[in-house]
Amino acid sequence: MNGVFDAYARYYDLLYADKDYAGETAYVLDLAREHLQPPAPAKPLRILELGCGTGGHAEHFVAAGCTVHGIDRSPEMVVRAAQRLHGNAAASFETGDATSIDLGRQFDLVVALFHVLSYQTEDAAVAAFFRTAAAHLRPGGVVVFDFWHGPGVDADPPATRVRRLSDASLNVLRIAEPTLHPEIHVVDVGYTLFFNIPGEASWQRTEETHRMRYFFLPELRAAQRLAGLDPVVCLPWLASGRQPDRGDWHAVLVGRKP
Repeated sequence: MNGVFDAYARYYDLLYADKDYAGETAYVLDLAREHLQPPAPAKPLRILELGCGTGGHAEHFVAAGCTVHGIDRSPEMVVRAAQRLHGNAAASFETGDATSIDLGRQFDLVVALFHVLSYQTEDAAVAAFFRTAAAHLRPGGVVVFDFWHGPGVDADPPATRVRRLSDASLNVLRIAEPTLHPEIHVVDVGYTLFFNIPGEASWQRTEETHRMRYFFLPELRAAQRLAGLDPVVCLPWLASGRQPDRGDWHAVLVGRKP
């Protein structure tokens, strides 16, 4: 898996240049502050980010006055995250696995964004993910994570998609071809990527497969409870005021450590 993400890091930021990191960060912080017990302290909110990628969310958490420690499986992603934050003292990063990392300290908020949980396709990995979150939360702290929402995936199965992107240094064509395994709630997303440097005639090609799991709310609530977390609220991703339904592919769940 590390090899996939090391290669992916080369064009990750271009593929997601239009992602609203600022809006997503503000949404997550609002959720966290609403459900922290006691309410967030006056001092900077301490955040552990599991699956930090190239630091897109961490950058905005720091801008909002938080301190962030980011973990990612990919050394290349970690390097790019550190470069993005330019040695900012409020941010630190290291290579590690969300299912096994043990930092020996606690945080106010644990976040896992952009479907980090959905990469945990085995029950044992899901359980370990929640144990990691619980172990790193102070009492009353919260974990906020988004995921592929099972009823939405069932209602609107994944389809082949093509994306074309470019900037001054890179052109990318990505073809995503999913294979659905409904008996285990898993999708194998096969990516074929073509990229070249503008002005050059030749293109390079690479292939990757990302195995993703979609979840149903009862199983996630049960997994949280087994890890010692209290499920608090489930919402459609970037929405409020209702539970996700069959029209929602993406959802967010908040848990709290008693």
